[in-house]
Amino acid sequence: MDATLWSDMVTLGVPVIEKILRPILVYAFLIVGLRLAGKRELAQLNAFDLVVLLTLSNTVQNAIIGNDNSVTGGVIGATTLLMVNYAVVRFLYRHEQLDQLVEGAASALIDHGEIQRDRLEQELITTAELESAAHKQGLASLDDVDRAVLEVGGTISFTAKKPTMEVTRHEAVLARLDAMTEQLNALSRALATRPAENPAENHG
Repeated sequence: MDATLWSDMVTLGVPVIEKILRPILVYAFLIVGLRLAGKRELAQLNAFDLVVLLTLSNTVQNAIIGNDNSVTGGVIGATTLLMVNYAVVRFLYRHEQLDQLVEGAASALIDHGEIQRDRLEQELITTAELESAAHKQGLASLDDVDRAVLEVGGTISFTAKKPTMEVTRHEAVLARLDAMTEQLNALSRALATRPAENPAENHG
């Protein structure tokens, strides 16, 4: 292998301390930024949210690597991110109140079948986006939802009503059919037990 090529791959273009500090600063900024942006960014409820997350990494890429494209610099940067994240997660695991402050709390968007309009407005989630998320989990409409919770990680968990509106309607139709069948059976029995008319009496 050419010595110059090998040197370009392993020689750092910036000081080691800078390679360590850059990922830490960007990591802290992204944590704060995503916290302020709200959980819907993580939920990726529409194309705009997806575009933001896809371009976010490219936007901060240069801030992380600086003027350095070496393999050594990439390894140092990646190692720094992994170690910082491990330390933060481990620290927050032992401090639940601080963890809730950083990550926020889950938000009930539907409670006992009632849509919480104030929570939707707070999280900037439209009813159409909520219904679309429900469809992805196999629910026909929000009428079938007993509870919907926007979790701290951005996912929306749904709990279906028991039974669902569709099942309730189906059971109501079956009950009416059973009642009609019973009425027809009763009418048939009444006709069967009715005494036959005497033809001679009709001509008398």
